[in-house]
Amino acid sequence: MVAEPEDGAPEDRKPQSDEARSAFVPPAGVEQPAPPEEEHPTSEFALPEGFTAEPPAEPGGSAFAPPAGRSAAPAKSSPPAFTPAFGVPMVRMSQDAPWQDRMRTMLRLPVHDRPVPEAPRKEDESGPSVPRVLDLTLRIGELLLAGGEGAEDVEAAMFAICRSYGLDRVEPTVTFTLLSVTYQPSLVDDPITANRTVRRRGTDYTRLAAVYTLLADINDPEQEVSPEEAYRRLAEIRRNRHPYPGWVLTTAAGILAGAASVLLGGGATVFLVAALGAVLGDRLAWLCAGRGLPEFYQFLVAAMPPAAMGVLLTLFHSDLRPSAVITGGLFALIPGRALVAAVQDGLTGFYITASARLLEVAYFFVAIVVGVLSVLYVAVQFDAQLNPEGALRPVERPVTQILASMVLCATFAILLQQSRATVVFATLNGGVAWVVYASIAVTAQGSTVMATAVAAGLVGLFGQLIARHLHTSSLPYVTAAIGPLLPGSATYFGVLAIAQNNTDQGFASLAKAAALALAIAIGVNLGSELARFFIQAPGAGAARRSAKRTRGF
Repeated sequence: MVAEPEDGAPEDRKPQSDEARSAFVPPAGVEQPAPPEEEHPTSEFALPEGFTAEPPAEPGGSAFAPPAGRSAAPAKSSPPAFTPAFGVPMVRMSQDAPWQDRMRTMLRLPVHDRPVPEAPRKEDESGPSVPRVLDLTLRIGELLLAGGEGAEDVEAAMFAICRSYGLDRVEPTVTFTLLSVTYQPSLVDDPITANRTVRRRGTDYTRLAAVYTLLADINDPEQEVSPEEAYRRLAEIRRNRHPYPGWVLTTAAGILAGAASVLLGGGATVFLVAALGAVLGDRLAWLCAGRGLPEFYQFLVAAMPPAAMGVLLTLFHSDLRPSAVITGGLFALIPGRALVAAVQDGLTGFYITASARLLEVAYFFVAIVVGVLSVLYVAVQFDAQLNPEGALRPVERPVTQILASMVLCATFAILLQQSRATVVFATLNGGVAWVVYASIAVTAQGSTVMATAVAAGLVGLFGQLIARHLHTSSLPYVTAAIGPLLPGSATYFGVLAIAQNNTDQGFASLAKAAALALAIAIGVNLGSELARFFIQAPGAGAARRSAKRTRGF
C-alpha cells in the first residue's frame, strides 16, 4: 500500500523518469549537505562585519542651476555659456560698448575664455559658407591695412566680421604686407586658412570711413547684412573716386607749405615762395609716380624744389627767413601717420609690423634728407648765406600762428582725402594742439619735446573721443591735426649743418627731430588709450585686457 503524499498529489501520479531528473539533485529522502564555510561566495567589495555604511551623498546639482530661493530665468534670456573647471568667471561683453573695444578685449583673451557668439543671424540655419566669409574678411582687412590702420585695429575688424557670421574659433594675423585668418570648426576638424597680400597702399580716409560704416552695419545685431550684400557694398567702396581732383591736391600742398612757413615766422612773400616750391615738388612727384619710380625717389624729388626756392630767396633777399621756405616744404613730406602707426603697433605688441613701418619711415626720411642735402650742398658751394642760428629765434604772433596752424590742418586733411565733415573737426583739433604747444614751448619757454608730447596727447584724446562717439576710425581726426607739430625745422637745420660740414651739430639736430617724432607718436597713442581706459561706453561690463602678450621672459 502506497501512502498519500503530503502535498496532496493524487495516488495515480506517475514517478518521473531518470531523464527528467538532474544528476546533481539528491535522491528523495536524502538531505543536501551544507557547503563548507570557506567556500561561501563573497564579494571583495562587500562591507566587513562591524562596519556601517556611509549615508548616501546629496544629489549633485548643476553649475548652471539657480540658487535656492530663486526662480530660474527664461531659457531665451540666458546666453550661451561655458564655465571652465574651478569656477573661472565667464567673460561677459556688453553690447553697448563699441565693437572695436569688444573685439580687442576678446582678441586679448585665450581661445577657451572667449564668449561663444550667438547663432548666425542669417536665414539659412547652417550659416554662410566659411570660405566666403574668410575671403570677405581678408578683403576688408586689406582695405584697412592699406589705408594706414594699425595692426591691432585691423585684427579687431577681421575678428568682428567672422564672429558676426558665427565663426567663433578664428585667429586673424596681420603683418605689414600679409593678412591671414584661420578657422577651426572644432578640435577634431582640420583648420581652414586663407591669406591675402597687400601690394598697394594709398591714403584715402573717405574710403576708410566707408569701410568702417560697413563694419558697423555688419556688427549691428539689428541689421541683416548678408555676405552678398557686404560684397556689393565693398565693390562700391572700391569703385568710388577720390573726393578731390588732382589740381585740388596740388593746390592744397602749396597752401600747406605756405601756412607752415608763416607758422615759423614768414610773411606774405615767404608764403608765396614756399607755396610755389611745394607745388613744383608735388608735380615732380606725380611725374615720377606716373613713370613707375619707387616712393623713395618720389620723396627725394619732391624735397628738392622747396630747398631750391629757399636757396634762391637767400641769394636775393636773405632777410626774408629762407629757412621758413625750406621748412614749410618739408611739412607735407614727413610721414607722420606712418610713424604714429609704427609706434602704436610696437606698443600693442605687433613688433614685426612695427619694425617694417619704422623701416619704411626711415627710408622716406632718408629720401627727404638726401633731396634737401643735395640742393644745400650746391648752395654752399655758391656761398649762399644760410644761417641756421638766425632762424632759431622764436616768434610770437598768437593770432596769425593759430590761423596758420588751422589752415595747415585743413589742407593736410584735403591731402589725406578726408570727407568735408571731418575736415572741420581736424582743423579745430589742430588749432587746439598748436595753442597748447606754443603755450609750453614759446610762452613758458619749456621743453619742445614735452610740449609736443602734451599737444599730441590732446590730439589723440579728442580724436578718439569723437571716433568712439561716431563708431568710426580715429585717423581722420588725428592725422591732419598733428601737422603743426611735425619736426620740419629740426630736420632742415640738421641737414643744413651736415651740408656746412658741422656733422656733430647736424646729427644732434636730426636726433632731436627723431625725438620730436617719437613724442608725437607716443603722445597720440597715449591720448587714445586714455580715452578707452577712463571714458568707457555706458554699460560696458568687460575690462580691457592688457595688450602685452608676454612679460618678456
